[in-house]
Amino acid sequence: MKISQRAQHIEPFYVMEVGKAARTVADRVAHTDAPMIFLNIGEPDFTAPPLVQEAAVKAIHDGLTQYTPATGLPELRERISAWYGSHFGVAVPACRIVVTAGASAALQLACLALIETGDEVLMSDPSYPCNRHFVSAADGKAVLIPTTAGERFQLSADKVQTAWADKTRGVLLASPSNPTGTSMAPEELGRVHEVVSQRGGITLIDEIYLGLSHDETYGHTALALDDQLISINSFSKYFNMTGWRLGWMVVPEALVPVIERLAQNLFICPNTIAQHAALACFESASLVEFERRRAEFKARRDYFIPALNALGLNVPVMPDGAFYAWADCASACQKLGVPSSWELAFELMERAHVAVTPGRDFGHADTGHFIRFSTANSMAQLHSAIDRLKVLLA
Repeated sequence: MKISQRAQHIEPFYVMEVGKAARTVADRVAHTDAPMIFLNIGEPDFTAPPLVQEAAVKAIHDGLTQYTPATGLPELRERISAWYGSHFGVAVPACRIVVTAGASAALQLACLALIETGDEVLMSDPSYPCNRHFVSAADGKAVLIPTTAGERFQLSADKVQTAWADKTRGVLLASPSNPTGTSMAPEELGRVHEVVSQRGGITLIDEIYLGLSHDETYGHTALALDDQLISINSFSKYFNMTGWRLGWMVVPEALVPVIERLAQNLFICPNTIAQHAALACFESASLVEFERRRAEFKARRDYFIPALNALGLNVPVMPDGAFYAWADCASACQKLGVPSSWELAFELMERAHVAVTPGRDFGHADTGHFIRFSTANSMAQLHSAIDRLKVLLA
């Protein structure tokens, strides 16, 4: 069977490949005194809060399981719109909000709507691998631009201007970012968007971790800049609904019918039960719980990053959001006699029973010397992981 060139150009999602190996080891050590600690997947250990779960059950009980409009339940679009106003102080009309089958579907829809064959999209290196693969799947090309700790591993206006070429279509940003947990300063984001706009390009920004911001300097949506900017968001991270596969996008009003047409054909609609459940995310009791959990994620960060630094796993930029630690592991690799973070990940998995993610997934510029930890696990698990790493790296 002949496989399409498009499919062949999509690299494996190494986070998941390493995860499969970790689960195999986990099965082997499950009944020992050192079971596997999973710090590899960016998934909150919290589940959807009670009101959300109850709303899902009620939707099933009441038979609310039919197709919804391709753009999502009108009530949910209105609730999201109101949340932008109350949480970020930004007016985002519900007519510009499209509910999607996860942020992944939103990115796919955006790329299919806006990218022509051969178009180039500028992205930071390191960055979330699937984002560049969405560009490739639309027959575009992701152009990774190396970034530094001094730049908070984010693109700058100067770098965008320098890299812009005849085939450049726009930029795909992420703030806060996976794998670094760092955000773009609002002023620099504005300058990047200005460079892009002056060239007739598109600014697409992944804001799925925006609700998990820990620093007032950065916790602002890019939608405050311009109604022509496209923002991708999700119920997975801040709202703790990963497996429910529900997200949304905010697009210019003129683009909504285009996105709707694509969504009708590709997805019909987002998950109906998940949409009815998500309405309860915006109840006051749920929002209080989400904020409590955000504070817990910050507490985990505040413990874990200094503990990693003390072990020589230096985190060059304190993450201001999300739940990741992007650590320089060159010293640990040397100590354990392995060449890169890829081999180090398997050493930690086998010898310390701690699963982490090697930098290989996230770009090409020196990522072999970096490893990503997820602090989405419990504080107790983080303490245990540090204790085990101390023994191994002493």
